Amino acid sequence: MTERVSVRVLLVFGDQAEIVADVSPEERGEPARYPAAEIAAAVGVDVRELPGMRLTAAVGAGDRLRAWRRA
Repeated sequence: MTERVSVRVLLVFGDQAEIVADVSPEERGEPARYPAAEIAAAVGVDVRELPGMRLTAAVGAGDRLRAWRRA
């Protein structure tokens, strides 16, 4: 079974979305960057709508996130 995690989009910078775990700021690690267009297409929104959005993602090889869904 694939593990899914809850994440939040902090911001979009250029063509990258900064993603963090959807936990309190004290518990978060450093943001990870993923292609904003890929995430937006997966959840069916415009890239400009991503900041602040809560999502879930499957944890893939190398702990990279994939299979984005709206939370």
